[in-house]
Amino acid sequence: MGLVSSLASDEIQEPMKSMKTTRRGILALAAGATFSAWPASAEAPSQPDEAPAGSNQADFDQVWELVRDRFYDPHLNGLDWQEQRARFRPDAASARSREDAAVAINAMLAKLGASHTHFYTPEDPAYYQLADIFVGALEHRGLERVFPRGEVSYPGIGVFTEIDNQGRTFVTGVIEGAPAHQAGVLLGDEIVSADSRPFRPVSSFRGKVGSPVALEIRRASGVAPIAISVSPADLHPNEMFLRGLKASARVIVAGEARIGYVHVWSYASRRIQSALEDLMSEGPLKDADALVWDLRGGWGGAQPEYLDLFNPRAPTMQVKGRDGETGFVDVKWRKPVAALINEGTRSGKEVLAYGFKEYRLGELVGHRTEGAVLAATAFLIGDDGLLLLAVEDVLVDGQRLEGVGVTPTIEVPFDWHYAAGGDPQLDRAVQVLARS
Repeated sequence: MGLVSSLASDEIQEPMKSMKTTRRGILALAAGATFSAWPASAEAPSQPDEAPAGSNQADFDQVWELVRDRFYDPHLNGLDWQEQRARFRPDAASARSREDAAVAINAMLAKLGASHTHFYTPEDPAYYQLADIFVGALEHRGLERVFPRGEVSYPGIGVFTEIDNQGRTFVTGVIEGAPAHQAGVLLGDEIVSADSRPFRPVSSFRGKVGSPVALEIRRASGVAPIAISVSPADLHPNEMFLRGLKASARVIVAGEARIGYVHVWSYASRRIQSALEDLMSEGPLKDADALVWDLRGGWGGAQPEYLDLFNPRAPTMQVKGRDGETGFVDVKWRKPVAALINEGTRSGKEVLAYGFKEYRLGELVGHRTEGAVLAATAFLIGDDGLLLLAVEDVLVDGQRLEGVGVTPTIEVPFDWHYAAGGDPQLDRAVQVLARS
């Protein structure tokens, strides 16, 4: 699944704060909740697959115009944009469904050769996740027309999936605490079917929130699938990512060492960083001897200043109120740390990975990051489309990471297909820290 970065401007964009001091970020997450039962009501309304030809054509034209007027490179990477319109518009106009039209639109967008530039439909969880990440901008762009009261949610189980060149659907990420995790779905599982029908990450669960859905899962190539029952929930993306962060925090015992672990699925809010600080100062990670900081998969949105968490040359304050309640300000992790990266690490997370490596804060373990470091914003297209569009170029310490990425200090190959939950990159990071 594609992932984001966020540069704040006068309208929301998704890697870092802009260099201009007059700009400010307006990313906001939904209120966090406890890790009790996931909500089982108020699921997103059903979305029809078919769309009128005129609607597809109008969506194409809107996307084409937004790219012409807002894409970060006014020269459109040397493309004749009128020529691209003439080439792809007939395919969108003749498409029999919204999904077919999206294929035509994305074929045109791919010609730009830029990250953070993609068209999404309600059949993709990213449509909802991006709508919630960019809720601040979309509130001024018709969000309530698509999502009543501006509350973004969708029926799902909390996984990231990818379709390979053989048409098989594999799980590339399982968000801790979400329904799939609770049901025992593992990284690398092939999802063969849902209720005996082809699996689709959103429509397979429409009308079934709170009710069991039978997944057929294949854990190894060529073997018979197993059955797993999962109860989908009405997922609010930002809340799901915050819950996933908290639920991921644990301690791994490696010999005499206690290695903390936490997975950051999205950094598109200061609330994520605050929750991470709480986990380290007062939560399950506080007594760990070292830490694995997992930046793989999910979305970006991180601010460069988040690396201050690992700055040993700055103080941490503890405050205590009259009522005896205590808290920490500017939490710092002063014990060994390793970060995990892979090809699913992108955007603002790549900026963090760059700084982590450049300033030698710890070992960077895994695989080269995606190289998707442009600043983006989101637009609602028609009644059921969302355009993520790169609107600003980004340099990090004067260097371009777009199309380049960040290489690890310790390379660990990992083919996650049929991994059955195994994770050699995590294993290596734990091994390194246990020796430190």
